[in-house]
Amino acid sequence: MFEAPASPYLVPFDGTFRVSEATTSPGTDGPRHTGKNRKQNTRNLNRLQRVLAAGDKHALLLVFQAMDAAGKDSTIRAVMQGVDPSGCQVFTFKKPSSLELDHDFLWRTTFRLPERGRIGIFNRSQYEEVLVVRVHPRILDYQKLPDPINYDTVWDDRLRSVREQEEHLARNGTVILKFWLNVSKDEQKRRLLSRLNEPSKNWKFESGDVVERRHWDNYMQAYEDALNATSRPWAPWFSIPADDKPYMQARVAEIIIETLQNIGLKYPEPSDEDRAEYAEARKELS
Repeated sequence: MFEAPASPYLVPFDGTFRVSEATTSPGTDGPRHTGKNRKQNTRNLNRLQRVLAAGDKHALLLVFQAMDAAGKDSTIRAVMQGVDPSGCQVFTFKKPSSLELDHDFLWRTTFRLPERGRIGIFNRSQYEEVLVVRVHPRILDYQKLPDPINYDTVWDDRLRSVREQEEHLARNGTVILKFWLNVSKDEQKRRLLSRLNEPSKNWKFESGDVVERRHWDNYMQAYEDALNATSRPWAPWFSIPADDKPYMQARVAEIIIETLQNIGLKYPEPSDEDRAEYAEARKELS
């Protein structure tokens, strides 16, 4: 299994992460995702994606979680711009469908895991089941769970299921990187007001975002518990400062690139039989 790249935003594996100590402001540890830096990141990621596809040994799973207006969509768009779209797949997970509720809570994301050689991106994920559902536990009443539901243990049980599944995936070649885009409450307010005040952004506004904002402290506690329970060397979380989007995007891109560089990707070597076939084909074409 791969090892998480070094980063000041890596969530520790020992359960000591504290949301109150995690910065939301941009640091000085690198350039923003603009200009030459953005072009270089795009070139590097595009090259690595081609080798990933050719090698067909690993899959890359990128998980993005955040409060509303933190920049999940724009980060995915900015970081993956220029990468061959046939080698990527993006899935967004919102309210479960009736079909999804007829399965366990991991089914709908398991069903969308990337194949070997591909990059899979989850815009929200199975972690919603220990975040929004934890903040609003009555949602469990609609999930057809066996009675009785033990509200004292259900969250730890679900986090253990997520953790064990991620370890299984990592053992079998899926490289997992998880990003919590950590936006401040003040910056979220500014962005939500921008959606209300700028006509071109009105379509982004959902009244539910304001409702969920009322539960900010509960969400922060849910995030802290989830990240501590599931940040592991084979499936690390990164708490990325999100108050400055280009800075945030640069840090996400760098972590993805460094990870792919470090897992030993290479083009497959042709066998002796392949070389003989190539020689015959070259002879015929010549």
